[in-house]
Amino acid sequence: LVVRKHLPYSYELNRWAQQKVFSRGVRGVKPTLYHEPSFLSYQFDGPTVLSVHDLSWIRYPEAHPAERVRAMHKFFEPSLRRADLVITDSDYVRGELIEVFGVAEAKVKTIHLAADEVFQRMSSEETGSVLQGLGLTHGQYWLAVGTLEPRKNLRLLLEAFSQLPASLRKRCPLVISGMKGWGEGGWMRALTSLVQSGDVIYTGYLPRKEQAALVASAKALVYPSLYEGFGLPLVEAMQCGVPVIASDASCLPEVLGDAGVLIDPYDPDSLKDRLLELMDDKGLATLLAEKSLRRSQDFSWKKCAQETVSVYKKALA
Repeated sequence: LVVRKHLPYSYELNRWAQQKVFSRGVRGVKPTLYHEPSFLSYQFDGPTVLSVHDLSWIRYPEAHPAERVRAMHKFFEPSLRRADLVITDSDYVRGELIEVFGVAEAKVKTIHLAADEVFQRMSSEETGSVLQGLGLTHGQYWLAVGTLEPRKNLRLLLEAFSQLPASLRKRCPLVISGMKGWGEGGWMRALTSLVQSGDVIYTGYLPRKEQAALVASAKALVYPSLYEGFGLPLVEAMQCGVPVIASDASCLPEVLGDAGVLIDPYDPDSLKDRLLELMDDKGLATLLAEKSLRRSQDFSWKKCAQETVSVYKKALA
């Protein structure tokens, strides 16, 4: 990291060195196909499949270190052109690739991801030990999941939550779970203030099983993100039978289907109204929970694996 910081073109040198290691490994293993699971493939004399998860370095370059943005602009398109076939996590990103880079439609296949099986419906007895440690009650908190960064749009969520009556904020607090990312400003100050008042609980990173219990116990997952390539937390919540409120942005409507509630990611009043609606209407909450479970059945790792193998066969044909 220190070398990268002070040595010009360190990323290029690193890629050169990695290519050498990769090529040496290929000579030893002699694979018939190469699948690069993350954006930047190495040169390979054979069929190549490339996974592209999003175009966030183009849509939201401020969400990445400047060196990474520069490297993506330099190395991604050659990587894309080398690939025989490309896999995206959503039709939304597939459309972006076709629009931005002019990729042939037949070259790009959407394969949806899935949630870990640890995410499932749980009773209050099953989640009790995790919630007790956080001072939470089963089914009595809103949950936001994701790294703390501007693209996740926590500003909107904090603004909407702050507009709720104080009694409701105390009765049903907001829980934010995820690693600290980057970005300062009013939304971070608002978060700090709400955490200090006890209206918001910030858990930081949690181990997988604890995270699953936290999701399964939530009144609803609130996911106001401005841009995602897939939005895995939506599927995790749906698999737990938890209602979802999400932005009507990027791929999120595609993933959510008719299972949840979509809101304008720039309208805090819209989100506030949906929170109040779910607080008051138990029938709606039950209906959305049932829809979540049904929708979650459309996503599975078995299906993902089968479709990926089909892409391999096509690349090898």
